[in-house]
Amino acid sequence: MTNRMFLALEGPIGVGKSTLSAILAERMGARLLLEQVEENPFLPDFYRDRERYAFQTQLFFLLSRFQQQAEILQEDLFARGGVVSDYLLVKDRIFASINLSRAEMGLYDRLWRILAPRAARPDLVVLLLASTDVLLERIKRRGRSYERQIQREYLDEISRCYSEFFFNYVDSPLLVVDTSEIDFVRNQGDLAQLLAVIRDHRGGIRHYKPLAAAR
Repeated sequence: MTNRMFLALEGPIGVGKSTLSAILAERMGARLLLEQVEENPFLPDFYRDRERYAFQTQLFFLLSRFQQQAEILQEDLFARGGVVSDYLLVKDRIFASINLSRAEMGLYDRLWRILAPRAARPDLVVLLLASTDVLLERIKRRGRSYERQIQREYLDEISRCYSEFFFNYVDSPLLVVDTSEIDFVRNQGDLAQLLAVIRDHRGGIRHYKPLAAAR
């Protein structure tokens, strides 16, 4: 890792993207870019009634994420010490493909084709994965009230779509980390191990399944 790069973290809900992004940004002296989850006024209703509120929720996310990406391209990242983001813009389309109807997806894709080519491209993508049981536990631990309604089947589908998409991902160097057996939030040994792997990744695609450090 250097202080002149764009590093993006990805993965399903609850895997720990925002937490690890904040740690990396602090270590690198980089700007932290977090997606505006809490600012989405449709999200609580979406988890209550996915079919009814999916389109509004998705459009808010797409436009807010694109605005952040546009700001990155307009700024001198090197002068600011680089950027660490807890998402890629492409995640928006992954979720859209899960939640939108065929007609809604057609309209969404018209907008996507205009916006997506203008997004910033990261120097490294770190894809964090975990088992559904682990994701459910981490979601419960962080305590967002509207996330209590997230169902196991929905998380299973999200994880499957992430795996399928990134299986053919070639736009940036990619590090895939299975975090099911580690706790990089509460265990410093696990965190140090994960940071070392990210720091040493030199390019291409690598799959890594760390074991828990000594407790």
